[in-house]
Amino acid sequence: MTYIVELLEIVPRTHNVRTYRVTRPAGFNFLPGQATDFSIVKSGWENEKRPFTFTGLPEDGHLEFTIKSYDDHDGVTHQLRAAQKGDKFEISDAWGAISYQGEGVFIAGGAGVTPFIAILRSLKQQNEIQNNKLLFSNRTEKDIILKEEFESMLGENFINFITQQPDTKYINAKIDRKYLQENIVNFDQHFYVCGPDPFNTAIIGELEGLGAKAETLIFEK
Repeated sequence: MTYIVELLEIVPRTHNVRTYRVTRPAGFNFLPGQATDFSIVKSGWENEKRPFTFTGLPEDGHLEFTIKSYDDHDGVTHQLRAAQKGDKFEISDAWGAISYQGEGVFIAGGAGVTPFIAILRSLKQQNEIQNNKLLFSNRTEKDIILKEEFESMLGENFINFITQQPDTKYINAKIDRKYLQENIVNFDQHFYVCGPDPFNTAIIGELEGLGAKAETLIFEK
């Protein structure tokens, strides 16, 4: 089933990431971590559907998406740069394999952090954040999405990796086997992985090589 929603508000997050808040269709439900097939109701763009994750809470009166714009080509996210209040979008019913299965380590690359936003916000609201950790890899510090909010939610369990800014105050390296082996004691816990396909393949391969079992690895298949 599909639904038409209307843009209510745009909130800048980084130089190329914005949060889009839209109307919520009556009876529409989703679970933290789920996504939808999204398209712009605009001539020539109706059939250009992209998967975007809900980043608000299931009980919010509106729906929210936090989206990185790629301006190197004229795609959906580039078109969203020109979106204005009142614009219409089409979304599908919620879908997705990423959902909270229990305490563990969230590992995100860039905009791949978006499925984890609603999950961690929901846990924080329920006072269930516990000892969950977020390992977040970005090219530069200015690319870190919701940095202050993640710091507030997770404290020292929010760990940043910066790969293309040598003067960073964070870990200047990729998330690799050496780091995982030296800093994770328990490979029986849950691991939530989301990022570009090469990132996912590399991280999941390293986790499996270090003893993580398939049933504890949560990612979009």
